[in-house]
Amino acid sequence: MPRSVNSVASRERRKKVLKLAKGNFLARRNVWTVAKNTVEKGLTYAYRDRRAKKRNFRSLWIQRINAAVRPQGLTYSVFINKLNAKGVQLNRKVLADLAMNHPEAFEAVVNAVK
Repeated sequence: MPRSVNSVASRERRKKVLKLAKGNFLARRNVWTVAKNTVEKGLTYAYRDRRAKKRNFRSLWIQRINAAVRPQGLTYSVFINKLNAKGVQLNRKVLADLAMNHPEAFEAVVNAVK
């Protein structure tokens, strides 16, 4: 009896990976083995960087807050400490947005905790 192969399913699997490899250079987009490796590596990077993105944005917010409180005569760490002591419930994302887009509102927050 001949061997039964589910070619429909395996073709679908390959098409799915080749579709994900679309936009790559040369063989990375249309040669199955190369495309498979490219897609696997790309998905690994995507998983890793979804977590790294959170760290990067927190770091950016801290830098923006620090740059905004320096002219007010404070440092970032002192400012955050005073915020916590006063019980102000504004997170770093909101503070950084205030510092960038609404400097007068941010100055009011700084004056409230001084």
